Amino acid sequence: MTEASGASRRTPGTPCWVSLMVHGLGSTEDFYADLFGWEYEPGPTQFGPSVRAFLDGQEVAGIGEMPPDRHLPVAWTTYFASDDADCTAESIRSCGGTVAVGPLDAGAAGRMAICADPLGAIFGIWQSDGHPAARRAGAAGTPVWNELLTQESSTVGKFYEHVFGHEAEPHPDAASDFDYLTLRLDGRPVAAVHGVGRSLPHDRGPHWMTYFEVADPDAAAARVTELGGRVVTPPRERITGRLAVVADPEGAVFALVRTSLNEDGRD
Repeated sequence: MTEASGASRRTPGTPCWVSLMVHGLGSTEDFYADLFGWEYEPGPTQFGPSVRAFLDGQEVAGIGEMPPDRHLPVAWTTYFASDDADCTAESIRSCGGTVAVGPLDAGAAGRMAICADPLGAIFGIWQSDGHPAARRAGAAGTPVWNELLTQESSTVGKFYEHVFGHEAEPHPDAASDFDYLTLRLDGRPVAAVHGVGRSLPHDRGPHWMTYFEVADPDAAAARVTELGGRVVTPPRERITGRLAVVADPEGAVFALVRTSLNEDGRD
């Protein structure tokens, strides 16, 4: 895991940080630097070597390196803000989820835990130290949306409602066979749950997807391939905008999206 030291104070239940654990830190830095223009500074070392990714001097994500003897799947992790990580962890357990790591102190920046919902999707919770930090959002190369891909939305949607106070709203234009919930806080969309049934990748299971803003998803997807990654789903139009699903050279899957999310107030 990587420390969410760049996550500014946010409303509990709001996605506040994304991080990635990899086997080769240097090569991963090069990939995202070329794709998104990220620059790096050393990150906390209590969990191993790590860096903090920046755009124009503001933090956007964290990347850490696994110990050589760990062979875990490489994936982006979405963190949700919490005012009390221990209380949130207990709520996760009581609602049928799992707390795999923590809660534990992550340096001086806050307290965190790594958890899973009842269907197995991994996410993090992050309790800030209360000192806001700059975190750029909305520009190309920044995370702008987080969406859970799972078998069906109703059961797991209730889990996130109970744990984080989300209001789950079916998409108003959705067809009867389109299983999609928008998670809102105080009427504001903060994330989504997409039930995809048998279309869920067998090698991944339920998982949170991080969407990164780009000016041109088609060009960005082509660049991913040139840099040694792969295109999982070619660029297409979707309710969140034009997007492509790609994987970096170590296999971490994420979405590239061109969207107007900033205009309607999403992170």
